[in-house]
Amino acid sequence: MIDASERALLQETVRKAIAGADATAGGNAAVDAVLAQIGWLDLLESEPRDAVDIVFSELGLAHATATVLDDVLASALGLTPDAGLAVLLPPFATWDIPGRIEAGRAHARGLATARAATARELLVVCRRGEEICAAAVSIAAADVSAVHGVDSEAGFRAVRVQGAAAIAQRIEPGAWASAIALGRRAIAYQIAGASRAMLDLARTHALERVQFGRPIARFQAVRHRLAEVLVAVEALEATLGAAADEPNPETAALAKATAGRTARTVAAHCQQVLAGIGFTTEHPFHRFLKRTMLLEGLFGSADEIAVELGRRLLATRAVPNLIEL
Repeated sequence: MIDASERALLQETVRKAIAGADATAGGNAAVDAVLAQIGWLDLLESEPRDAVDIVFSELGLAHATATVLDDVLASALGLTPDAGLAVLLPPFATWDIPGRIEAGRAHARGLATARAATARELLVVCRRGEEICAAAVSIAAADVSAVHGVDSEAGFRAVRVQGAAAIAQRIEPGAWASAIALGRRAIAYQIAGASRAMLDLARTHALERVQFGRPIARFQAVRHRLAEVLVAVEALEATLGAAADEPNPETAALAKATAGRTARTVAAHCQQVLAGIGFTTEHPFHRFLKRTMLLEGLFGSADEIAVELGRRLLATRAVPNLIEL
């Protein structure tokens, strides 16, 4: 694990690289390129905790798009990440295995990052009888279409695979759960970064907006809302730190659920502070709001995760010891 000074330097390097790439208006390709230049894949292999934390937090903070989630999931599945390999994500708001193999052919549907538009192959996790396997499908054999919704800038694609020839290899039974756990933590870090950005936008507005002869930041009601946002963001970051200290599917699920609820709290209070300007497309707030709304649904929303955890607790009649204090 890298020390504090190395981490601070790495975080500043990533922040500047993403900011520089985003300024070129080159989209996710530009961000992917600069992350590759600073050794993203090497960092993911040697220091996966810091790599996921720093890179996804900075992506959220900068409202930047990249396809590094593919690399995170491929690595978690025990495979070698590659720029030409896109990973099929579960359908929106779910976390089930997205595919199945019958008679040597793959059938699946789900989402993919923008990498699906340029990749050579699509990695599909499938059920094959009682086994779980990873199937490589030619991207040309998949039906890939852009997702147009609340945040089309994110570049996600809807993917459907119908009976494509597939080369499949068996993976460990717990590999999918590990991949979902790491994916949830990555997305939660990105939501945390976006939440920080929304807080900064609201705080700046409160300092600059003058009413009745003084900045609205001096009004107690505004201060209370900003304080609520700060507490929510700090609590999320503490939860993410605990989930990284005790990495398992349960802590990752709780971190993802906390991220979703934090984003709602942050958005509601910041919107109130920003008032009318926050509803316009001229102000950048709406971009972060839309991004968190999209990310909150990946690998299950906060409400869906909470329901699933509740069902599990009722079924087992036992409360797991998640974190050693």
